[in-house]
This record gives sequence, structure tokens and C-alpha cells, in this order.
Amino acid sequence: MDKSKDDDQDKVAVTLPGTVKKVIPPFHPSMPEKAEVSVEGADELYREIRVENTLTDENGNEVSLKPGAQVDVTIEADADAMKPKNEPDEKPKK
Repeated sequence: MDKSKDDDQDKVAVTLPGTVKKVIPPFHPSMPEKAEVSVEGADELYREIRVENTLTDENGNEVSLKPGAQVDVTIEADADAMKPKNEPDEKPKK
């Protein structure tokens, strides 16, 4: 998917390092293999995430991660989804 530079300017992001801790085989042949990634900088109880272990390389070929692989985990949001750090959260409308 091509993104214009204007789209990127309307985003905020943080990128954290991570390590693939293990590859989890599918429970059923119709389900995808998963990669468990430990995200550095995350709270201890929420450090591991599991994602489908199917990526695409620069040539368009499907590839997968190996245990021990170093990865970057990027969290990205639209600029209108953020607020100044010290501003209180809005109260939900009833």
C-alpha cells in the first residue's frame, strides 16, 4: 500500500525493540502459525504479544520469523487520536 507523505505527517508513532521468543504452530491446519514477540519497554504483564507469523519480503514472497529474531514493534495513530501529555482525559458522555 502506497502512502503519501501527507498521510505520514498526520500520524504519531513510537517504535520499540522486540525479540521473537517462540513460534507457535497452529492448533488446526486452517489456522495460521503465530510468533510470540517480547516487547522491550512494555509493562511486565503485557510484554508478550502474539501475531500471525506471515510477512512479505521486498520481492513479495511470504516469509516467517524465526525464534531469536530481533524486530521493531511500531505503534502508530492518527494525529487527532492524541492529546497533550498533561491534559486530563475527556469524561465519557452519558
